[in-house]
Amino acid sequence: MSRSAVWHPFTQHAVEPPAMAIARTDGAYLETRDGRRILDAISSWWVVTHGHRHPRIMEAIRIATETLDQVIFAGLTHEPAEQLATALTALTPAGLDWVFYSDSGSTSVEVALKMALGYFRNIGAPRSRIVVMEHGYHGDTIGAMSVGARGVFNAAYEPLLFEVDTIPFPVAGRAQQTLDRLEACLRDRKAAAIVVEPLVLGAGGMLTYPASVLAEMKRVAEASETLFIADEVMTGWGRTGTLFACEQAGISPDILCTSKGLTGGSIPLAATLATDAIFRAHYSHDRSRTFFHSSSYTANPIACTAALANIEVWRTEPVMERIASLSRMQAERARRFEGDHRFSDIRLAGTIAAFELRVERAGYLAEIGPKLRAFFLDCDLLVRPLGNVVYLLPPYCVTAAELDRLYDAIDEAASLAKAVA
Repeated sequence: MSRSAVWHPFTQHAVEPPAMAIARTDGAYLETRDGRRILDAISSWWVVTHGHRHPRIMEAIRIATETLDQVIFAGLTHEPAEQLATALTALTPAGLDWVFYSDSGSTSVEVALKMALGYFRNIGAPRSRIVVMEHGYHGDTIGAMSVGARGVFNAAYEPLLFEVDTIPFPVAGRAQQTLDRLEACLRDRKAAAIVVEPLVLGAGGMLTYPASVLAEMKRVAEASETLFIADEVMTGWGRTGTLFACEQAGISPDILCTSKGLTGGSIPLAATLATDAIFRAHYSHDRSRTFFHSSSYTANPIACTAALANIEVWRTEPVMERIASLSRMQAERARRFEGDHRFSDIRLAGTIAAFELRVERAGYLAEIGPKLRAFFLDCDLLVRPLGNVVYLLPPYCVTAAELDRLYDAIDEAASLAKAVA
């Protein structure tokens, strides 16, 4: 094969092997041209929920291509987008009455930030500050990077990023410090919004915190009339054990971002849901108060159809039972590592399990990271550690036997990490 011209994401081409070519996907597996089957333990970057190529979603996409491709969404609409908006407002926490479409998790966050700033400007009380949580990650566009943790991901782009106020991650036993800092940030009523990943911080290391803290953060935000943005791009669609993570805290955010599992992982689509108050602040005979945002493929009909089919899967198949079973199986298997000194921490949240290996140099650029990835791939397992944090976030169709394979491999990998250290 000739040299590839493809520049891959989050890939240092100088030190990593050529990308493995995948010819087919099926259920929990990726297959190469020569028939090698790789167990997708991270749902292909957290997007695949029910399993690759779910028949109902694939069939819906095929049918949609017979009548529609792309339709400009300024001044025009179509039935898949209308039906999906109705379905999303019914499924998400109460009070999210309006749906704005985009095409990725990062853009859904950009939309949320612009909605928040536009809201306060249009009601005649401009606010410009954004409050974020330490270790957060919200995407790789400029606004999304600005509200994410500063570090190796975005150091080169620092001149482009706007300043934010940061509250500490609510470490167990020190959650009050987080809430006190949040109150201090919001006291002067100049913050437009706080944006957080509910319950689990994904790229920040699969860090978890309790629903009670999430509920308290929402209460503090409400007290200062600061908008609460829930980035449910990763945590939504069952990953933490409920359809959306906010449900576990009993809260309704002012703005909710969703993508990844929205189409079951089949095709790109995102949505930002907002309250009626936010929509009304942009509703005016004054055209300067228009919400000025779009992408060329906003509300793509085929993607909307895929999302509708995904919702139908949720309605007609025992998805919550599969999620409960997977959560239980993860918890049962994680017990084998309790008290194991090779791990500095073990974290569980619904279907997600994360294992922090005790190494001399931790963090995203930990030297053990690429070695672990190569080790798992040699075992025909797609596991992509966040540095020294090995995590499992498999599709809901994964079996007990497949999880056993994964946990046996983690056991062996932990010994490898100790030997390397």
